[in-house]
Amino acid sequence: MKSFTEYLWFNTKKRKEIIPIHEKVEELVQKSGIKEGFCLVSAMHITASVYVNDQESGLYEDIMQWVEKVAPENPNYKHHGTGEDNGDAHLKRLLMGHQAILPITKGELDLGPWERVFYAEFDGQRKKRVIVKIIGE
Repeated sequence: MKSFTEYLWFNTKKRKEIIPIHEKVEELVQKSGIKEGFCLVSAMHITASVYVNDQESGLYEDIMQWVEKVAPENPNYKHHGTGEDNGDAHLKRLLMGHQAILPITKGELDLGPWERVFYAEFDGQRKKRVIVKIIGE
């Protein structure tokens, strides 16, 4: 059994943003040399997510509108009593999840035809990272 770890770094231009990372994750799977196993992609910040879905700009807007509707920006979050202003970002992360585990078969990500990997940022404009850990043979 082998393992391979690398980090992706982000500093988004906007506070809330979706970034396609599928191609970079594919490159790391190739670089790892692992032919059969799993690839964990996990946001290492509590206001960001990693998810798998379709790469379509209208869907990006739908996702951002949905999370805003369920966890809107609101100055009354109890979390803001700590001096923070990002209570909504923490809740959005809970909605979207923080990681994805992806199968690797014959040295490639083994996903459905429209599935792609994304990083979603809900409190950006500062340096953050994602861990990519690949385990297998």
